[in-house]
Amino acid sequence: MGTEIISHFQTLGSDIVHYLVPFIFVLSIVVFFHELGHFLIARLSGVRVLVFSIGFGPEIAGFYDRHGTRWKIAPIPLGGYVKFFGDETAASTPDRARASTMDAAEREQSLIFQPVLKRAAIVAAGPIANFILAIVIFSATFMIYGVQTLSPRVDEVQPGSPAAAAGFQPGDIVLSIDGAKIDSFADMQRIVSDSAGDRLNIAVERDGKQITLQATPQLLEQKDILGNIQRIGLLGIKRSPAPGDVKYQPVSPPRAVWMGVEETCGVVGQTFSYIGGVLMGRKPANQLSGPIGIARVVGQAATISFAFLMQITAAISVSLGLLNLFPIPLLDGGHLLFYAIEGVRGRPLSERAQEVGFRIGFAVVLMLMIFATFNDIVHWAAS
Repeated sequence: MGTEIISHFQTLGSDIVHYLVPFIFVLSIVVFFHELGHFLIARLSGVRVLVFSIGFGPEIAGFYDRHGTRWKIAPIPLGGYVKFFGDETAASTPDRARASTMDAAEREQSLIFQPVLKRAAIVAAGPIANFILAIVIFSATFMIYGVQTLSPRVDEVQPGSPAAAAGFQPGDIVLSIDGAKIDSFADMQRIVSDSAGDRLNIAVERDGKQITLQATPQLLEQKDILGNIQRIGLLGIKRSPAPGDVKYQPVSPPRAVWMGVEETCGVVGQTFSYIGGVLMGRKPANQLSGPIGIARVVGQAATISFAFLMQITAAISVSLGLLNLFPIPLLDGGHLLFYAIEGVRGRPLSERAQEVGFRIGFAVVLMLMIFATFNDIVHWAAS
């Protein structure tokens, strides 16, 4: 009995190191740059920043900078916040009572009294910083490690698959899908995985001639390299392992930056494609991951390589930036929505309307968190 208890705690300790430590490392980087975006634009705009926090809850450690900002670390690593002068809460809800007693000098340093465009710039700077971080990380990995490309040549067609029904043959080289040029096997996978149930016009080269095949990817479950179950579209073809079809290319800094932008835009496109698929009922909502799922992916990525861990960090940074742009009160996008309404009306919404909006936003965010965590637990139990 005692041996089993010791073994249990050893396993638990191993899991904490394996998943929690990389998760905190990655999330701290992503959250830091998000809040840094808010902080820098606020400073440039003359707005006083009271608190810069990584994490939520009671302070573990912190210090004051020469401008009076309290930089601190808190124990709950699920986000962070920047609190501005004139804010009542960490969610940047204004302190109306305090605002009514401010003098002219204090109003100049308060977020609530800034022009609407300046407030919008400060709020939007957080998600923008996440996109910039992703571009920097993707670009750096391309510059350091180069790019390995696999030719879109078919090596094997699985019997009974959509590819077999469409007439694919070993040796076919995929040239384009629905008019989109295909330069690598990864290009083809990216389109096919998001097109389950859609008929695709696929141009291939066969014996020096170009022909067009029509295939409909089948929605199937498969494990990715991290061991996670994914529901994606598959044609049923395997790539060519021939040395001539595998190429390693060094990347120049300008091209690496451009590829970093493309990769970031690709993550944005895939995210919107998934959300659109869920809303139209074409894709399951149970693929939405919460903190547990993210921690699991990050922990598994850390065991593969540091480069792969950083690419996962870049993808999470993009996701955080997009999530915060959703027009949900409490998130950055909700603040931007309020500012847009204020810009159109010429005056802000009433205090009551904003209060109700923030309560609704809190409820929506909480429900999404619960739903995503439930998905994480189900996936973990099934793996």
